Amino acid sequence: MDLTYPPEAEAFRGEIRSWLQAHLPEGWGEPGFAMSPEERKAFNAEWVKKLFEGGWICASWPTEYGGKGLSLIEQVVLNEEFARAKAPLRADFFGDTLVGPTILQWGTEEQKRELIPKILNGSIAWCQGFSEPDAGSDLASLKTRAELDGDEWVINGQKVWTTQAQYADYIFLLARTDPDAPKHKGISYLLVPMKQPGVEVRPIQQIDGSSEFNEVFFQNARCPKDNVVGGVNNGWAVAMTTLGFERGASATTGHRRFARELDQIIEAARRVGKVSDPLVRQALAKAWSKVKIMEINGYRSLTDALNGTHTTAALGATNKMFWSEYHRETMNLAMDILGPESQILRGGGDIASDPEEGALGRRGKPSYPVDELQAAFFFSRSETIWGGTAEIQRNIVGERVLGLPKEPKAAGH
Repeated sequence: MDLTYPPEAEAFRGEIRSWLQAHLPEGWGEPGFAMSPEERKAFNAEWVKKLFEGGWICASWPTEYGGKGLSLIEQVVLNEEFARAKAPLRADFFGDTLVGPTILQWGTEEQKRELIPKILNGSIAWCQGFSEPDAGSDLASLKTRAELDGDEWVINGQKVWTTQAQYADYIFLLARTDPDAPKHKGISYLLVPMKQPGVEVRPIQQIDGSSEFNEVFFQNARCPKDNVVGGVNNGWAVAMTTLGFERGASATTGHRRFARELDQIIEAARRVGKVSDPLVRQALAKAWSKVKIMEINGYRSLTDALNGTHTTAALGATNKMFWSEYHRETMNLAMDILGPESQILRGGGDIASDPEEGALGRRGKPSYPVDELQAAFFFSRSETIWGGTAEIQRNIVGERVLGLPKEPKAAGH
């Protein structure tokens, strides 16, 4: 594990730090600084414009497609400095982190010229259509079909747990285009407009009033024939690339949200008089040690990536299992510390106030005004499920790291 950054990376760090100082609002990050909801909304809109003009959105992308062509270590420094200043990078995970890099790797030149500028300037919002009611962890069992009708694909089927679908202009989805092929072979990766007849979005409302997840139904929805990415019936390989585009550049900053949250929990323990309870102190110390493990593993991941020794599937599975289970356990601890107070709704029912969450914070409702810790508790219940359940991650580690036999299939499969 190498903790020394090269001189050129440190020089780049100074450039980013100077830009942030020049463009963030006066007093940002200082004690007592606050913005009203109206001011926050105006800041988010103006900030995205500043990021775009500064070239910081998707700065790792090639210069010919509007990026800065940053190296991995430069991307890491960029994320570190924005995290240090508590300044949000644009919160378009699906466009910036998933479909954009996928199009750059697999797309035709026409797709790149048409879509990449729109992703960069934020004129297209995206969602991901992979999971289905009977095809979650076993994604290749998907049943959504796309049939060619002249110059268009006609899509029929259903997706579920589709984050931000109600706000998206396009969905990148997997559909079966050859029902007679083996299940991993007959799938294509399509870019489908959401604002059209035949596409119905039904938000899945959670107990705190937020609705990030949705069901999406397709009934004879259409997209152009040329909206296949990576070739017809090659969608499985393309999708595995998309799922591999995790935030590698945030390897050294991914632990920070857990560290900030743990600080809130410790402060809550002080406030309710439980910080001296030996069992609470032991649990908080255990949580702190796990956050430090995440930080150290981040540097290990970065070192592996820089040296070309990164074992994506196994390391990704281990990390996902570790942080998601940590978060669920720690949010249970937070509710235990608060005791009866955890049942009292103290939030404002609006968008989360953390500036690093950007414009896409959790959208609660005034009718169920959870505070930040309560919202995090509810959301932590889903984190061991989405992105591959904890059980699936254990299978990956067991089979690919420990060399254990593959899990036996159910009878009839």
